[in-house]
Amino acid sequence: MFNMISLCNITTNFTSCKLDTLQGLAYSPVFLLGFLVNAAALRAFIAKRASWTDTHIYMLNLVVADSALILFLPLRIYDAFFCLPKTRLCTFLMFLHFINMYASILTTTAISVQRYLVIRFPLQARSWRKKKEIAFAVCLLFWGLLGTACIVFREDNYPNKLWTCYERCKNLPLHPELMVILVFLGYIVPLFMVVFCSSCIIRILLKVNDRSEETQSTIGIVTANMIVFIVCYTPIHVGFVVNYYNKLPENWQIEYLPAHVYLLVSEWIASTNCCFDSISYYFLLKRFYS
Repeated sequence: MFNMISLCNITTNFTSCKLDTLQGLAYSPVFLLGFLVNAAALRAFIAKRASWTDTHIYMLNLVVADSALILFLPLRIYDAFFCLPKTRLCTFLMFLHFINMYASILTTTAISVQRYLVIRFPLQARSWRKKKEIAFAVCLLFWGLLGTACIVFREDNYPNKLWTCYERCKNLPLHPELMVILVFLGYIVPLFMVVFCSSCIIRILLKVNDRSEETQSTIGIVTANMIVFIVCYTPIHVGFVVNYYNKLPENWQIEYLPAHVYLLVSEWIASTNCCFDSISYYFLLKRFYS
């Protein structure tokens, strides 16, 4: 997404491109698996559209965001093998990655909060009204905020600030305000909320005397969701901060810089979340929220 490693020579029209076969091979299984699980999830959602709950709306929002990334992932694979020209299409693709990742983060956070409230206040939750309408409004709010951020900071990913179609120039860093939004509001706050809600849910369920198989499964699912969230999104945000302040050494060769390799790997790890979303939040949770 916002790759801040490569250095642009702004005095010349540098147009060469280094092929990255390894990236193409790494993203290919993500596309195949992500396409299959998201297609299956969409089909299942359509089949259950008459019995949707607020949780189903949140999960559908995840599937829509992930499907948007999956459908355009072949272009990233193509770029790795053949190199795409630096055009406004690259700007669109980079912001698409941005929107997908943070839509997933925010929606996952909303699901964690909703699940905590249902388990923490089960009696009150049954009497809550317009839950589906609230869930729909929250999802719209997320898309509105992300779209606004893309419009306000659109120039950060214009073609003249790109080293390749998917990499930004190191000497043209992101706006500090955008870095604060990405790291603090886009990751640290949601991380705190996911960990807090998940930990409270686990603690509440562990106190249940008659611990049924369903309770044990729920504990396992909540724990797995929290771990996936941390593993998928922590590395890339660490990379954002490190590379924002990172100074390139003399006689640098960009493809051999540890920070460069780390950010590419962490970006791939973050993209794998588009596969885990459908698996964890639909196929594992549907029997508890049907």
